[in-house]
Amino acid sequence: MSNDAPNSRRRRSTEQPTLKQVADAAGVSAITASRALNRPDQVNELTRARVLEAVERLGYVPNLVAGSLASARSRFIAVIVPSLANSVFIEVIQGLQETFEAQGYQILLGNTEYDLEREYQLIRTFLGWSCSALVTAGLRHNEACRTLLANCDKPIMEVMELGEALDLNVGLDHTEAGRCMARHLLERGHRQALFIGARLAGDYRAGMRYEGHREVFEQAGLAAPLLELERGGLAAPLLELERGGLDAGATGLERALAEHPGIGAIHFANDDLATGALLHAQRLGLTVPQRIAIAGFNGLPIGQHITPRLTTIRSPRQAMGELAATAVIRRLEGQRVVRRQHDVGFELLVGDST
Repeated sequence: MSNDAPNSRRRRSTEQPTLKQVADAAGVSAITASRALNRPDQVNELTRARVLEAVERLGYVPNLVAGSLASARSRFIAVIVPSLANSVFIEVIQGLQETFEAQGYQILLGNTEYDLEREYQLIRTFLGWSCSALVTAGLRHNEACRTLLANCDKPIMEVMELGEALDLNVGLDHTEAGRCMARHLLERGHRQALFIGARLAGDYRAGMRYEGHREVFEQAGLAAPLLELERGGLAAPLLELERGGLDAGATGLERALAEHPGIGAIHFANDDLATGALLHAQRLGLTVPQRIAIAGFNGLPIGQHITPRLTTIRSPRQAMGELAATAVIRRLEGQRVVRRQHDVGFELLVGDST
């Protein structure tokens, strides 16, 4: 996407759908449509189902702000992230909050737990309360949510990754980050490197890094060890865990060693997993990187304060939040946003673990 693209996003129309349009699409009166949404006990299930289907198809958002406040401009920004337990998102939120508050805006947080349906419901709620703008972590949304956002007349900022954005976009290239670490492992002489992640269907950005990792090893004529052979009917050089965190990293290390005793390097999807594996390697008496090399992603402080120091990729998360908030504020204040998309880049931190 060009950095100097025009400020308008692709929308189905310039106006948000009305309740009457929902009613017409559902084949009911406006009063019945209103009851289906606000007093569902007063309509039958079939009628409510038709109204809800029309709501999703049209991207209708009921205005929840009563009276004269409905037309007033709010001073809050909705921020929706996949997790509030992950320090990666906390740093992005900090950059957003500090920049918004300096200009008199407050943020309201939503947590999706990596659930796209939950994201859709949160966005409907925040838009219903007339937020000034919306910030979401990621570019992937379910179909109903994309319809909702396509009809939205407010600034939409998608952060954490780069790609075909709805409006504004600040992030980094996760596929290239995966390639970067894979190239580093090859340069260090590791001819086999396993990628370990957790719940990649939800944490798809980690999946993008895996794709970059796999691409580099395949181009070098090499393949990482095959631990799980059933992924869509295809063999894949990937070990996928059911959960993340330090304990999961230890579990991942044990599984890798048990199933492939000769494994020489592990590329973890994040620093939490990598740190857990590194600490567990010490408990097992394994030398790192002599016996096994360990790498991560995110550049968290904990990885830089353990021994051996973790090799990882650092992303400028707080700066990402600051840049995103600055672009949203410029749009809200009627100023031109020259760069609709901003690549914040990343940095390879070569520690002692590889």
